[in-house]
Amino acid sequence: MSAHIRFSRRRLLASTALVALAALSAAALPRAAQAYDEKSASTLNVDGQGVALKGYDPVSYFSPGGPARGRASLAATHEGAIYRFASAANRDAFKANPARFAPAYGGFCAMGVALEKKLDVDPQLWRIVDGKLYLNVHKEAQARWLEDVKGNIGQADAIWGRIKDKAPKTL
Repeated sequence: MSAHIRFSRRRLLASTALVALAALSAAALPRAAQAYDEKSASTLNVDGQGVALKGYDPVSYFSPGGPARGRASLAATHEGAIYRFASAANRDAFKANPARFAPAYGGFCAMGVALEKKLDVDPQLWRIVDGKLYLNVHKEAQARWLEDVKGNIGQADAIWGRIKDKAPKTL
């Protein structure tokens, strides 16, 4: 068997295991803990009140301190999602350029999108790549995503247009 076929088989098995692990992780969570409705075809990963990033401040991801929880009293809406901010300065920066700070793929897991899935995220598992915020569902997904960041972003970018309007349960 050639090295290429062994590598492809290993990648396929790793991808399949990752999807199965994500499904098990989602199933193990209490329903109220999930940030999205698996039957919703929304392009945004928001909770039942429409809050994105589980209430984390999107601008804070771009600061040296990393992600911080936002406050309900400091909020702004962008494309139907409510974003919360840790400071008025962060809220104002977001309002001036929301596309700069809004997460990629509507806030769904970047590795999940690369695997044609819309998975929830852990707001503590993130990376800024070329000025864009990417999130992952769990440490295993992030580790897999970090193996080939540029390749996974390219794959996810190519797939996102086909899945963004589909319910996670149908993928």
